[in-house]
Amino acid sequence: MPIQWFPGHMTSARKKAAETMEFVDVVIEVLDARLPEASHNPMIEELRVFRQRPCLKILNKADLADPAATQAWLNFYNKQAGVKAVALSCKKPGDAGKVIGLCRALAPHRGSALKPLRMMIMGIPNVGKSTLMNALLNKRVAKVGDEPAVTKNQQRIELSDQAVLIDTPGMMWPKIEHDSDGFMLAASHAIGRNAVIDEEVAVFLGDLLLRHYPALLAARYKFDASGMDGVDVVENIAKKRGYRIKGGDPDLEKAAMTLLTDYRSGALGRISLETPDTRREMLAAQIITGD
Repeated sequence: MPIQWFPGHMTSARKKAAETMEFVDVVIEVLDARLPEASHNPMIEELRVFRQRPCLKILNKADLADPAATQAWLNFYNKQAGVKAVALSCKKPGDAGKVIGLCRALAPHRGSALKPLRMMIMGIPNVGKSTLMNALLNKRVAKVGDEPAVTKNQQRIELSDQAVLIDTPGMMWPKIEHDSDGFMLAASHAIGRNAVIDEEVAVFLGDLLLRHYPALLAARYKFDASGMDGVDVVENIAKKRGYRIKGGDPDLEKAAMTLLTDYRSGALGRISLETPDTRREMLAAQIITGD
């Protein structure tokens, strides 16, 4: 399922971000802890490296992710030069409160009234940037929503006389290179529903859950998942929940949305869609096949 989802405002957002980055000290990149690399925008890395800016990678929604996978990602990122990674839930004010101190450690020459610490928050849509902004300020200054691309313009906010925060619109990149990334992003609601077919996304998610979290599927939906594939998962959810369309056939669209909603909300349990190992395996397989 090749996905090209690049709303028009993102072109101007990228240009503005490139201009602003010249005048910031630290880039804060917010990632979804359940799919850190799939939710990493390569354009952000390109801009950051060009300007030689250190990066604080926040693995947000860590309370929804598999703790073992999250730790593996922290180890992976913290080996990279100029990068500090931390797992947080930005809905928790105590977690968000750690961010400024972590940024100061990356730019120790800044953080005074004479030289305020200048931070720029970046990330793809719907990873929690606005939630982090509001938690840092302890008030609602940024719009929050469960639809991608809520923030449309840059916002500059004075946290204190020693720290400045610049929020940017959620930026996607023009073409998602790996199909599995597109499916993971769609499953996690970083891509709008107008760009995907929910049933296809749910089948992908079902296949992934069967490989890595079959017990969570069985516990949530009360069926034996052995021998199933993703299509079977969606069909059995419809059967177990009594979802029917006119004529008596299973309502697969409603079942697909049930699976996606249960994953997104955490009702299924703490789930990660990728690990450093599965990422390496996916990339290696694509090199071999030439995809």
